[in-house]
Amino acid sequence: MSIPDHIRRNFDTLRQAAVDGNLALVECTDAVTGEPRYVLCAVGRDGTEFVLTPFGHLAPGNPFDAYLPPDASRGVSDVRGRGRPERG
Repeated sequence: MSIPDHIRRNFDTLRQAAVDGNLALVECTDAVTGEPRYVLCAVGRDGTEFVLTPFGHLAPGNPFDAYLPPDASRGVSDVRGRGRPERG
């Protein structure tokens, strides 16, 4: 499966926001569950106002338990255990 173009463009925008120092981690509330979510946002300006553009939230719990790696038959090895985030 290839990554869709619009996802690549969003990632490029997010990466550029990080390079420019315009990236923020914002505590928000999930619109469906009411649970807190920690959302990666690009920060822009509209005149004197800040504009936050959400790109995604950090995975609750251990993301290594939440996601499967890409298919190893496509040349990507399993990354489980490498760079595991600290539990807090």
